[in-house]
Amino acid sequence: MITVHIFRLSDGSIRGFSVKGHANYAKAGEDIVCAGVSAVTVGAVNSIEALTGVQLDAEMEHGFLSAYLPSGIQDNIYPQVQLLLESLVVMLNSIVDSYGEYIQIKQHNN
Repeated sequence: MITVHIFRLSDGSIRGFSVKGHANYAKAGEDIVCAGVSAVTVGAVNSIEALTGVQLDAEMEHGFLSAYLPSGIQDNIYPQVQLLLESLVVMLNSIVDSYGEYIQIKQHNN
């Protein structure tokens, strides 16, 4: 199972996320759930960096990705970063709607 953790600040904004595990929906190379989750999570990190210039504190290994916002993001850029992160949550929830037995999302509030 893939487990996604979304880490939020007290104001509800997202400070980071982590993804761990494998869906085991199909054999390696044919697993559409793993492929979908990988595409939207890596795509979100790449989009944030390409569109806002914000370099996330990211770590990626086989079956694991974590990405956290750095400190000091400009006030005019922060809403754009949050929009992209909230979009990630929407996309992941869409995957859960169809393949919920293979992926779970846990939200953590600080």
